[in-house]
Amino acid sequence: MKVRVHATEARSRANGPGARFVVWMQGCTLGCPGCFNPSTHDASGGREVLVEELAREMARAKEAGSEGLSLSGGEPLQQAAGAVALLDAARALGMSTLAFSGYTIDEIRALPHGNDVLARLDVLIDGRYVSTERLATGLRGSANQRIQLLTDRYKLADVEATPVAEIRISTSGELILTGVNPLKIRR
Repeated sequence: MKVRVHATEARSRANGPGARFVVWMQGCTLGCPGCFNPSTHDASGGREVLVEELAREMARAKEAGSEGLSLSGGEPLQQAAGAVALLDAARALGMSTLAFSGYTIDEIRALPHGNDVLARLDVLIDGRYVSTERLATGLRGSANQRIQLLTDRYKLADVEATPVAEIRISTSGELILTGVNPLKIRR
């Protein structure tokens, strides 16, 4: 199975509790005004990748210390079957799972494969980004978004303690800003 991916990061601390392997899915039709990741919206952008290839990257990330998988986007639930396959790969490696979605948990339940995604998640950050309710803390971009603890793997304090931003420099020298508030970096 293939998924359309905007980017991956082997080890992030600003996209969930602990060190995480992050997959930014490509494609989102929700159109939240003020979204800070608009380059992920075009469903024909990014690149197609076999889930097996991402699973190998994830395994290497785990060997290097990443404890979990975070799915972001774009909108992961607009590629729900692929998200299920990625979450299964993470579970097979013993990794925790988290997803950011602009859909609410009730909307996800009504989507094809939505319940399958939910059954494989430890944490869901749900709800559309609302720029007038900007929050950018505890993995929530806006105050209407909710942290849904779907298993007992993490406590709310674990999620809320996640740094709001990080800066990384890739091996090719590319500057990577990530997190729910990548513009707010401590000086």
